[in-house]
Amino acid sequence: MVKRREFIKSLGASSAMFWGMGGAVLAENPTFQKQAMVSRFSPIRVRGKVSAAGKGISGVAISDGRSVVQTDQNGEYTLLSSSDRQFVFVSLPSGYQIQRQQNGSGRFYERLQADQEEQQISFELTKTIQSDENHHFLLLSDTQIQDAYEAEQLLSTSIPDVQQTIAKINDPNMFGIGCGDLVFDRLELFKEYNQGIAATGIPFFQVLGNHDMDFGVRSDAGTAQTFSGHFGPTYYSWNRGEVHHVVLDDVFYLGVGTKYIGYISEEQLAWLEQDLAWVEKGKTVVVSLHIPSYTGAVERYPDRDTLGGTVSNREHLYRLLEGYQAHLLSGHTHFNDNMIMGHVYEHCHGTVCGAWWSGPICYDGTPSGYAIYEARGSELKWTYKGTDLSEQEQFRVYHKGYHPNFKDYVSVNCWNYDPAWELSWYENGIKVGSPEKIRALDPWSMELHTGPELPARRQWVEPQLNDHMFFFKPDQTENLVFEAKDRFGRVFSKQVKF
Repeated sequence: MVKRREFIKSLGASSAMFWGMGGAVLAENPTFQKQAMVSRFSPIRVRGKVSAAGKGISGVAISDGRSVVQTDQNGEYTLLSSSDRQFVFVSLPSGYQIQRQQNGSGRFYERLQADQEEQQISFELTKTIQSDENHHFLLLSDTQIQDAYEAEQLLSTSIPDVQQTIAKINDPNMFGIGCGDLVFDRLELFKEYNQGIAATGIPFFQVLGNHDMDFGVRSDAGTAQTFSGHFGPTYYSWNRGEVHHVVLDDVFYLGVGTKYIGYISEEQLAWLEQDLAWVEKGKTVVVSLHIPSYTGAVERYPDRDTLGGTVSNREHLYRLLEGYQAHLLSGHTHFNDNMIMGHVYEHCHGTVCGAWWSGPICYDGTPSGYAIYEARGSELKWTYKGTDLSEQEQFRVYHKGYHPNFKDYVSVNCWNYDPAWELSWYENGIKVGSPEKIRALDPWSMELHTGPELPARRQWVEPQLNDHMFFFKPDQTENLVFEAKDRFGRVFSKQVKF
């Protein structure tokens, strides 16, 4: 647990050094230096071994982000790389522990030396204490801290909630995913972000968000230097039990100001094609990326430019995922959407920071919070956990007349809804019916966020339409209960009080 006074003191010391430097910040690793973009390439031959307790492990994927090779029967590999590659990384096999850096993030990579034509890079792994076939992971999207106040909120409110969840679940194989926008353009605050992640006690894998990048560089290729100094490569994979995990970088910088689009480069698609070639069809593949491939906002706001809010070449990603039980985990939008597109299920998550640390909810009414995933074999279950809320809090009921646009109705925001959920209301213990789903604003968000003066911290935040609002007209107001059953059969109910 981070003590508030100690935190403020450390923040002041670090900020005095870095505050005016924008993205020009060195990582905590004293050996890290930003690399100049390589314009002349030379080949590098990398040899090494993947082993545990001195014994080689066969069939482990090793990559430099361009090529993927596997270890032989002795655990040895040879990789032909190039001086323009920054890292060699291992796709951690199931049954082995995720090593942690001091900053709390996973350690699965080594930095290449661009001036050495022959290099030795080996990975020593440790077996898990118990089987990881069944395991949990947390998805934290858009922590997005920009100043001392927001960093303190993360460390004194959000992280303790995460710590409590971790202690409650008590899974030695648990890990976390930071799904991008870890900070809000102030890259010096990676220090405070790392402080929070390290305090959770579990390893985290990090995703590059549009607010985590070095801007002012000449092309997208130079935007991840500070991020990579802390967390390593921006795309990679690992395995846990029967689940294959992938992280992709889908924020493509256009080279002007801070403009970007949602786009997956050919280099990544070609790498992913190789990576998945070693993954048996039918397995569960979880891909984490910051910008969602697609969301319901495209239909909710058809006149908006969606190039920065969805992935323009998403169909090619979907094709690579054919034959797998595919889940895409994303953030970026500060609303919660569940999209089922053929063989792909996209989870676009509400955010840790809500509406940019301006209150307890995102602008669609979803509570500030994070997702909890449970894998049992190849099957995934998930739930959304609001910060400082019970896991049983899966919807919010507004009494009849509360919603200004639906005065005759009881309104419900069931933020993690998908079409497999069953929603009902009961009067005197008798089921009366199911509510009607109507695209609408959340009424609490309307109160907190409407107008040029609200919310006080982020006056540009406005309430946004969502696709998880429900409405019904009860015959009576006494003994009224609303019930939601999720796709896994879990039942959540709440008495409606007027």
